[in-house]
Amino acid sequence: MTDAVHPAHDQDIPAFWRSLGLPGLADIHVHFLPDAMQQKVWSYFDDAEQNYGRPWPIRYRWPVEERLEFLRGIGVRRIPALTYPHKPGMAAWLNQWNAELAAAYPEVIHCGTFYPEPEAAGYVGEALASGARLFKTHVQVGEYDPADAWLTPVWDQLERAQVPVVAHAGSAPLKGTYTGTERIRRVLADHPRLVLVIAHMGMPEYHGFADIAEEYENVHLDTTIVFTELAEYFAPVPEDYIGRLGALKKKIVLGTDFPTIPHTYAEQLRVLRALDLGDDWLRHVLWHNGARLLGLDE
Repeated sequence: MTDAVHPAHDQDIPAFWRSLGLPGLADIHVHFLPDAMQQKVWSYFDDAEQNYGRPWPIRYRWPVEERLEFLRGIGVRRIPALTYPHKPGMAAWLNQWNAELAAAYPEVIHCGTFYPEPEAAGYVGEALASGARLFKTHVQVGEYDPADAWLTPVWDQLERAQVPVVAHAGSAPLKGTYTGTERIRRVLADHPRLVLVIAHMGMPEYHGFADIAEEYENVHLDTTIVFTELAEYFAPVPEDYIGRLGALKKKIVLGTDFPTIPHTYAEQLRVLRALDLGDDWLRHVLWHNGARLLGLDE
């Protein structure tokens, strides 16, 4: 059993991480988008009953400043602003927007993204040169093969730079043509030192992505919405999966999907605490692993 404070509500979060002796939270999976794009994403989730078969009310539908203030207040020490394109021609301007957001707010991590297109190697190189420290790829939304030849030079650069990439590659909540473990294995076969963070622990292919995390030194799994009621609806965690997580404590990173979640931020922390894998496990997941990947322990 853990001795950590029970985080029942968002206001309990600082007491929770302090009870573990941590300096805060290292959340690797937070989204900020240009306003017009953000509104379209939220509108999509407003139709979740049609798209997913159940409602998905957005709990934190707030302006940028209010979202940043909330994250600061609960102890997220550096704030990712993950973006992702759904068609060609978007990634370069998203990267520019990311750079401007990070310049405006020192606590925001300079992020980047990409799409399989001839320009990809160029704008990813520019983003890295200008200080991008975290990238996002969304295989299902982008509907592209992560092993596409146009992305080979992108993976080359990211592997050399050892900059983490958060990859939504699992087949939940919606299956895509290129989701699942096979395509990610193709990427890693050619780029075995790539620092990859599998979003949502790869749900529903939990065991398959855990196998990959065990095989490749720099592959991690993020906790985003896993174990919450929402995830259990889409992709219930197999009974024999939790037993693997203790051995993977240095490979699991806190992620939340803030702000586009129907539950509280505290709920993600509560379900992780409820696994009863111990305080040391929680310290690694909530801080140490993410801090290492994001350079917060430098």
